[in-house]
Amino acid sequence: MAQAKTIILGVTGSIAAYKSADLASLLVKRGHNVFVVMTESACRFIAPLTLHTLSRNPVTTDLFEEQSGWCPGHIELADRADLLLVAPASAAAIARLACGLAEDALTCIALATRAQLMIAPAMNGKMWSHPATERNAMTLRERGAIFIGPDEGLLACGYEGAGRLWPVEKIAAKADELLIGG
Repeated sequence: MAQAKTIILGVTGSIAAYKSADLASLLVKRGHNVFVVMTESACRFIAPLTLHTLSRNPVTTDLFEEQSGWCPGHIELADRADLLLVAPASAAAIARLACGLAEDALTCIALATRAQLMIAPAMNGKMWSHPATERNAMTLRERGAIFIGPDEGLLACGYEGAGRLWPVEKIAAKADELLIGG
């Protein structure tokens, strides 16, 4: 495999957050250096310890965590990133990214990095098709963000439709394609 790339895996508050464990593991197996950044809401769906173990790196859950060096942790991660992959991306996270809000570690990293932004949405289909979410996604696409998904099918809320997180194997393959032409 080509030289290892650094992927910041942003995990947001979606029921699909549990799939980020498989995604982190798969990205590490593919030779990438994975650093997970979780929103407060994501921590309600999956424990940071799980992602710490699978990524083999510390997990950032708080913008104000103590760092050993002088450089703020979120800036150091933003500078190291070859790819910022937000999977799953909730409607709220997509809105914060589109508006350029910097209220947590993930959104601060998104503003500070010059790495490619890839977003894998996961939410209720009505939320995905809402005009506000559609506009936010369009804004991010106009800025160069790549959206992968969402998939269609049975959603956790019981509805059928668009809103499912893309399969993690496809997300990892798209990340490889972007990073190493794989």
